[in-house]
Amino acid sequence: MDSSSQDRNLPASERKLKKARDDGQVARSRNLANLAVLGGGCVTLLLLAPLMFERIRTQLGWQLRFDAQTLKDPLDMINRLGAMSGVGLAACTLFAAVLAVIAIVGTIATGGWVASIKPILPDFSRLNPISGLGRLFTKEKATEVLKMSFIAAMLLWIGFSHLSAGMDTLGALVLQPSAKAVTVLSDWIAQGVALMLLVLLVVALVDVPLQNYLHRSRLKMSHQELKQETKESDGNPQMKGRLRQRQRDLAQGNSVKAVPKADFVLMNPTHYAVALRYDEQTMDAPRVLAKGADLLAFKIRDLAREHEIPVLQSPVLARALYTHAELDQDIPASLFTAVAQVLAYIYRLKAALRGDGPMPQEAPTPWVPPELDPLSGVLTAQAL
Repeated sequence: MDSSSQDRNLPASERKLKKARDDGQVARSRNLANLAVLGGGCVTLLLLAPLMFERIRTQLGWQLRFDAQTLKDPLDMINRLGAMSGVGLAACTLFAAVLAVIAIVGTIATGGWVASIKPILPDFSRLNPISGLGRLFTKEKATEVLKMSFIAAMLLWIGFSHLSAGMDTLGALVLQPSAKAVTVLSDWIAQGVALMLLVLLVVALVDVPLQNYLHRSRLKMSHQELKQETKESDGNPQMKGRLRQRQRDLAQGNSVKAVPKADFVLMNPTHYAVALRYDEQTMDAPRVLAKGADLLAFKIRDLAREHEIPVLQSPVLARALYTHAELDQDIPASLFTAVAQVLAYIYRLKAALRGDGPMPQEAPTPWVPPELDPLSGVLTAQAL
């Protein structure tokens, strides 16, 4: 069954959220960005207004000066115009740079920075009028329409109320001195803008968590999608088994270098070889230094003989150690007794070679629990 036909009622996994982020799909609040641009622009204007007005007044005073020098050099008017244009261009550039920084910060405030060009790549599937018509009637679009309607209604109400309340004040400005009239008018405009920004602030405080909720709602998963993602994350069991086997083969191949440190080597004459070491001072139990099968087993045997390390034939114990003991780890506790018998024989053999005792009899045949022998089940099945 296609996952698109199922109810997506499971939260998006971290993997899907990360993939969506890599594709440029993050929660964005346009209202927060609008508030940042409008509010930041107003604050910037208030901060720069004294300096800007002073520079403009100075430039206007220079532009309106007309004397004999101006008559002698008409190009002086062009120079004045160029100087005043430079001041205006510098003020506009500074204001635009501040607004650009504020716009970027306001945009990434909710979803964070996303380094992806996928959102700006052409998507010809959006040219389909049928699918485009379907996108018009979604939960996100309905929410956006309600939100914009509320903003428009609140701004119209605040603007009408503020204008109605200030009509008498504005009418009285014609009787005031110019400087005082400009100050009162500026304060009245600032109050109106502040009230409108307050509406945008309230909307942005609601819109930021709302956009996060809608974003996660769009990425919800069905049970089938979650199962498929889990399967992809875990990987193919067969490939993982092959990879682990390859890693074991590499580890066993590298372990051959440790054979010269071994006390003895146990072999199944034609298939397996296991090199062991036991130090009473530093080890709690014997450890496997190297192990291998087939050609690697013969390599371990030859290297042991080259370094005069005893090599014993013990097929059952060699198979059990090869199967159940890990490299550079203590042997399983169930094999302690069997390995101890071999160690006792090795100690007597080394003592005899040093001349400290008689040569021991033939090597022991230690008993190994049948469940530890990988061939015990096969032999039983063949007997039946």
